[in-house]
Amino acid sequence: MTTVEKEIEALRDAIRHHNHRYYVLDDPEISDAEYDRLFRRLLDLEQQHPELATPDSPTQKVGAGPIETFSEVRHRTPMLSLENTFSDQDIRDFDARIKRFLMDESPIEYTVEPKIDGLAVELVYEKGALKVASTRGDGFVGENVTPNIKTILAIPLTLTNKKDGSPLPDLLEVRGEVYIELEPFETLNRERVDKGLPPFANPRNAAAGSLRQLDPRVTAKRPLNMFCYGVGTMDGPPCETHYERMLQLQKWGLRINRPYIRICETPSEVTDYCHHLEEIRPRFPYEIDGAVIKVNRLELQARLGEKSRSPRWSMAYKFKASQETTTLIKIDVQVGRTGALTPVAHLEPVEVAGVLVRRATLHNQEEIEKKDIREGDRVIIQRAGDVIPEVVKSIPSMRTGREKKFVMPSSCPVCGSDVVRKGGEVVLRCPNPNCPAQVKGSFRHFVSKGAMNIDGLGEKILIQLIEKDLIREEADLYTLTLDDLLKLDKIKEKSAGNLLAAIEKSKKATLARFIYALGIRHVGEFVAATLAKQFGGIERLGHATEEDLLAIDGIGPQIAESIITFFDDPRNKNRLNRLMQADIELEAPSLPPASPVAGKTFVITGALSSLTRSEAKEIIAGQGGRVASSVGSVVDYLVVGNSPGSKLTKAQDLGIPILNEDAFLALLNADKELGDSGIEGIGELASVKSAPAP
Repeated sequence: MTTVEKEIEALRDAIRHHNHRYYVLDDPEISDAEYDRLFRRLLDLEQQHPELATPDSPTQKVGAGPIETFSEVRHRTPMLSLENTFSDQDIRDFDARIKRFLMDESPIEYTVEPKIDGLAVELVYEKGALKVASTRGDGFVGENVTPNIKTILAIPLTLTNKKDGSPLPDLLEVRGEVYIELEPFETLNRERVDKGLPPFANPRNAAAGSLRQLDPRVTAKRPLNMFCYGVGTMDGPPCETHYERMLQLQKWGLRINRPYIRICETPSEVTDYCHHLEEIRPRFPYEIDGAVIKVNRLELQARLGEKSRSPRWSMAYKFKASQETTTLIKIDVQVGRTGALTPVAHLEPVEVAGVLVRRATLHNQEEIEKKDIREGDRVIIQRAGDVIPEVVKSIPSMRTGREKKFVMPSSCPVCGSDVVRKGGEVVLRCPNPNCPAQVKGSFRHFVSKGAMNIDGLGEKILIQLIEKDLIREEADLYTLTLDDLLKLDKIKEKSAGNLLAAIEKSKKATLARFIYALGIRHVGEFVAATLAKQFGGIERLGHATEEDLLAIDGIGPQIAESIITFFDDPRNKNRLNRLMQADIELEAPSLPPASPVAGKTFVITGALSSLTRSEAKEIIAGQGGRVASSVGSVVDYLVVGNSPGSKLTKAQDLGIPILNEDAFLALLNADKELGDSGIEGIGELASVKSAPAP
């Protein structure tokens, strides 16, 4: 065999193996991105050497055959896979190929919608009643999963025509994607880990495993959902376009992803919308891994027909992978400002979602053991949005025998103190408050933007100040002189003067910022604002009893205990005394008796012209409201400044009231007589015009 022949055979064997792991066992060994690379390499080689192409090659088949434990269902119309593309040029080439095939240069209308990362299924309705449900299988024969499909609440057992009175088809084959949303998926995985079961690698894996349960009662307990995306065979009212057909399915009671289906008239509109979907991908409540592009007119779809494993009239534009496969080189331990020891995985560098990842969190020893993660393992890692990369699972079947189990150290890797585990915590902690890692972490937190907000005091300067013994605790920042700062590397007189001015400015702070800056465990910005509003002063907070704290909405036993423990510690009392001697002025919040902001949740997007985002957050907290970081159903208002981001689109999708800056200021300045009528009175201002959400 030639070198090319050997590579082709090796690729075919590898792809068949991974197809079996993915489609049959629901336990993939590699990420989707790595699988795509293997498949594209095989496809390229077969195109370069057509004499080596064979009918049984994975490039000619859809997936894997049905599992033997389920009866078989033969699809009347094959359920084909989609050809994948990863570039804008591929979309332009797709449009050009279609026009060449049709021998017509007229513009082609396309539909574009999110590609749900789930399990493809087919539902067969006869005279409106669900008769058979099956998986895609190898595209021609799938597995009969009818009893399990019937447990999914989103799938109607009987179609309805009440909305428009259109006759129900005698036969309807609906294709769709069964999936699990991200939040229920995380809950499901936590429950599995607690039971000593391996976690699912991703929501698609979880959906497939749930649908293939032999006992439908198990499937019924899983949070499965479904979107319909197409039709195989249909005896019913005619439609001219794919979009019209989707709307017809919706009228009959089937669920489609209508808000995100867009009709595009040019290839450039297609690429623009694909980019838009990728940009807003992090805010979807479910996983999407691309966009599906289809010729809209059904008559053109019929003329274009199919290739061996994919239709000519459709393709998938794949997004940058949020999961990848790589090697875990070693595990080391970091110590945080609270003394928590966190294992961190050092990885063979790999690009995930457009970012080169070298490290990922492993959380704690218990998680390492439950996931059976070892140094030297091949692992699947993921990164969603701006979340810190994490190791999803190890791949034991790819071990060589040289992998090493990891055990957390019994002493702090920074200061050498014996580590402890407090109460029922899983986390190990260094008990030494003078541990250099904790000291550095505490300083970083104290000067951060949400705390004392000392501009220009970055980590490199902090480390120099600590190492040169110029600061030992936070109050020492306020005794620094120009001569002290000029002793630091790369600090000139001007920058030193600016830093001293920033330190001086930080002496005037809100009580909420100061409480947050103290670094009390479990006390974040919102809890700090709540405490400031409730107690009005740091001394009153320091004398609060457990009963006082538990009476506050949002304060539970864990937070209450942490606050009391903090203020009972003599070292913390000394820290506070020294800070107060530094002439820090704390501004207590004043809450209007009937502020329309009280109890409301805001999200801010874009730049405000009259105040900074931090100032806006302080004012909202001062009036009894709270600021969230992401748009969701619990948000009452979205405040929009200049150049808003994707949060605006999501708020429009959810019907959340939108305030421009004038309306926001009017709401903040509303006095106690304003009441609900005052909020209605700013309605004219509260309208940010933009294109409707897709």
